Amino acid sequence: MSTTLETAPTLHVEVGGIRFAYRKLGPESGIPLVFLQHFTGTMDAWDPRVVNALAADRPVIVFNNTGVGTSTGAVPDTIEQMSTDAESFMVALGLTEVDLLGFSLGGFLAQVIATRSTVKARKLIVAGSAPRGGEEHLLQVVEEAFSKNARDVRLPLFFTPSAASQAAGSAFVDRATARRQDRDPESGDAVSNPQAAAIIAWCANKDAGHATLKAIRQPTLIVHGSDDTMFPSINAYEMFKHMSSATLIIYPDSGHGALFQHANTFVAHVQTFLNA
Repeated sequence: MSTTLETAPTLHVEVGGIRFAYRKLGPESGIPLVFLQHFTGTMDAWDPRVVNALAADRPVIVFNNTGVGTSTGAVPDTIEQMSTDAESFMVALGLTEVDLLGFSLGGFLAQVIATRSTVKARKLIVAGSAPRGGEEHLLQVVEEAFSKNARDVRLPLFFTPSAASQAAGSAFVDRATARRQDRDPESGDAVSNPQAAAIIAWCANKDAGHATLKAIRQPTLIVHGSDDTMFPSINAYEMFKHMSSATLIIYPDSGHGALFQHANTFVAHVQTFLNA
């Protein structure tokens, strides 16, 4: 593979007055795997070990949604508008059928996009996420994480206090900060405030009869950490229980960033799922 997440050039596509920044890895042919990012995360917050490994045999696209990183526009404060913007981005690239990997906030978008017909979503991977009306402790957990003055806020935010989880977290931070050229800027209040409002509203609005989950017919791989303090693992079980074609995996001794702590295992599970 000629390009990696650490070296791939940042490309741009404009649609509806928004200039989306994205990076593309892997082969030209095949169903693209589009990554949908977490709260305040940019393209550079993804784990290169995960992205590069998945790009070994399929096209992979990471991007900054409206107003995030080097993409222009104002960050929406609803999941519905974020989903519409993500769809606009994919349509602008000429993508007619995709697989979606949504982490945390990105998992909300994956659920919404899967129920629409703007872009055909073939399969979903939903990691560290929650259904509409799910349980969240976003602001409390973020505040506690910042109070610990860790080397990187993701260490207390994404990983458990155990020595093994923290060691895996440090290795993840090293990987995620390896890119030196053309890095996305860190997100500020203009990103975090509307995104937090969107997350809180998504979880506060109960979904009668789990209508959104029941409308998702696509095969879905649900992945969660055993001790996710931001979106407790009951959320993963609720999604699994009410989707018609879902598989649930919960990783041991792991928090919100379970997919990065258990990167090699996660990649193997995703590859098996997508290739089945």
